[in-house]
Amino acid sequence: MTAFDRTEKKLLASGILRRATAIALLLVCGLAISGCATQKQRARASVSQTQQLTAGSPQMQKALAYWGGAYAKDQKEPRTILNYAAALRIDGQGQQAEAILRRGVIANASNITIAASYGKVLAENGKLQEALNVIDNALDPAQPNWKMLSAKAAILDQLGKTQLARATYEQALKISPDEPSVLNNLGMSYLLAGDLKKAEVVLKTALNTGRAGSQVRQNLALTLGLQGRFDEAVEVAQSDMDPNQAAENVAYLKTMLGKA
Repeated sequence: MTAFDRTEKKLLASGILRRATAIALLLVCGLAISGCATQKQRARASVSQTQQLTAGSPQMQKALAYWGGAYAKDQKEPRTILNYAAALRIDGQGQQAEAILRRGVIANASNITIAASYGKVLAENGKLQEALNVIDNALDPAQPNWKMLSAKAAILDQLGKTQLARATYEQALKISPDEPSVLNNLGMSYLLAGDLKKAEVVLKTALNTGRAGSQVRQNLALTLGLQGRFDEAVEVAQSDMDPNQAAENVAYLKTMLGKA
């Protein structure tokens, strides 16, 4: 589940943040469309890494056809499992992705990346405790993996175990210092709790690594906008999308917050 997906669910329960839920979704849609318009996605590219595909798009159909064909030939190959499941998830076929990853975990019992992906899709499908069990069973306390710890922390956040989630994020960061994806999720954890200043600091740290993806910038733009710093939000958001689209998104956020 993406950070914005988690935002959508939890913002519904919190005062002023609740009114910003729509802009979180709008930012995601704008970013995805922009990415598809400016990058030539090849079906055989790593879906789990690009994730600029959108449901129903020609690029998505090519990806599904390519990885679906590869999966039909070999249902045990890890890269095929991960990419086919990722394409299915982006296309909204979460239940099928879950089934494929379940088989993948059985066929590749020692592959922690598949286990982490399986836990993630279980969480997306609302099976949070089952997802946590999968991650815990795959984690090796003697040699903890930062990706698994980050996945566990995200699930704990969704279960409302905020402090435990943040402690787990910090554990992941000790293994992989300044890892942008972990910092991104930690930042969103603070945002969901209403601590916008702390969220800003963490997301800027992720951005300053030089290795952060577009999701971090859009989350930072949302955080700045929620603080009423709309010009800064536009400046950050337009790094990944058309400047007019970025301005429209932030203008909509103003309306949601009653600042228009």
